[in-house]
Amino acid sequence: MTNMLKILSSIPALATFSLIRSAASTIGLPMLVACLLAVSGMAAAQATQIEELRSIEDSVIKIYTTQSAPDYFTPWRLLNPRQSSGSGAVISGNRILTNAHVVADASYVQAQKHNDPQRYLARVTFVSHEADLALITVDDPGFFSDLKPLPIGDLPDPLQEVSVYGYPIGGKTLSITKGILSRVEQQVYAHAGAFLLAGQIDAAINPGNSGGPVIVNNEIVGVVMQANSGGRAENLGYFVPPSIVRHVLRDSEDGRLDGFPDLGFRTQTLDSPAAKRAYGLEKDDDGVLIIKVFEDSPAYGILQENDVIQKIDDYAIADDGSIKLSDDLLTDYKHAIDMHHIGEEIEITYSRQGVQTTAKLAADRAMMNYSLVRGETFDQIPEYYIYGGVLFVPLNMNLIKRWGNDWSRSAPVSLLQARNEWTSPERRELVVALQVLAADVNLGYHDWRNWIVNYVNGEPIRDFKHFADLIRNNEADDVVLENDNGYQMVINHDDAIASEQSILQQYRVPSAYSMGLFSEG
Repeated sequence: MTNMLKILSSIPALATFSLIRSAASTIGLPMLVACLLAVSGMAAAQATQIEELRSIEDSVIKIYTTQSAPDYFTPWRLLNPRQSSGSGAVISGNRILTNAHVVADASYVQAQKHNDPQRYLARVTFVSHEADLALITVDDPGFFSDLKPLPIGDLPDPLQEVSVYGYPIGGKTLSITKGILSRVEQQVYAHAGAFLLAGQIDAAINPGNSGGPVIVNNEIVGVVMQANSGGRAENLGYFVPPSIVRHVLRDSEDGRLDGFPDLGFRTQTLDSPAAKRAYGLEKDDDGVLIIKVFEDSPAYGILQENDVIQKIDDYAIADDGSIKLSDDLLTDYKHAIDMHHIGEEIEITYSRQGVQTTAKLAADRAMMNYSLVRGETFDQIPEYYIYGGVLFVPLNMNLIKRWGNDWSRSAPVSLLQARNEWTSPERRELVVALQVLAADVNLGYHDWRNWIVNYVNGEPIRDFKHFADLIRNNEADDVVLENDNGYQMVINHDDAIASEQSILQQYRVPSAYSMGLFSEG
């Protein structure tokens, strides 16, 4: 019968009656009827599959953006605008789910439907740079009328086949590629450097695919994100998994970004038997060692350095810091914290010199920065202050990455090393004398660059706002700027004030400081 189905399914729609009668006489009428019904069922199933495929295709959107990022070398200016494109998928509520890096620093956003030449003006409604996810919408009343929102599904099983939809470079039409889910674990997201759960697939993912949906059974099981390779074409891709997508969607409900919680402690693995004994554990005990607890964090006053975290909620933590999400899936224990929302309670089981205790910590927003080098930010105006012709800026990853794609090699070593230093209430941020706008007031310092300033007239600098206030409110004849090694830059205060406008005009700088640095009035 299988062979007969193949024969019948290949018969043209205008097959002659004589052919049917011949088939009936050959195999019998009952068998012929059964075969015809089977062919009809196969055709109906195929038609349904085609209809579902087209429905998914129609729900995948191409996104065009014009991005104008600030120039952190000259923070009063923008870099040249650049045009780029990405992908997105229609979800409930007339929203399009895409990547944050697709719309980061965007001044103009458009959306284009599948097989539709028209571009529609779009606007960003919510962004989580941390998770590299964003929501946009189109206000044109007819845009979503013929589009079916795609539901959010569950994480596929390892080695399961997935389909990736998007608009990669090299063409204008929708591309569909297939791949296998090869790995799921915590990864450093390329966009903003967050350490979150991510999936890895072997489907070809290229620039332009970013933000496109990963599909299984007509559901979104991931959102394609920027690869750690820096965006080069490769036969390896990463996606934001459903758990992270759902977290961001829930976060977006009130329109205010809360982000992922941070309890305010840092740990290291505890593989060493000697270390286990030193901290009161038995050989078979597991956990990770707390090496830092930040002041003013949820953990402060409850957890201590040298405590051993053994469980987060019901997840037991192994010596390597992993937890078991399923029989086939291990990942870093941080994921158990990430899945909570701000305001919830997180149960921590820890050991202090062999005595096990359970405590509940409040899931709170992450502090501004835990390292002296603040993480990369987007859609923000850079801070700066020009005093005595010297350009001062806060040290952050935006500035470090301004040295180019190979910033880890090309940026000044002193700035890179600061990434490994913790913050404290007394020192939350570093200030850099980035460059000198040569003038009489700063003679002797014209070649100073990328110099970290730690003191103003002997007072330690807490953060950039504190630094700016110290300068602006100075009443001494001279301002003495000093670093931790004792090197000094001395600026006469009266000369600095008197020369300010002429320096700004000479170097075509619109203002001596960034908007909002001082509270006027």
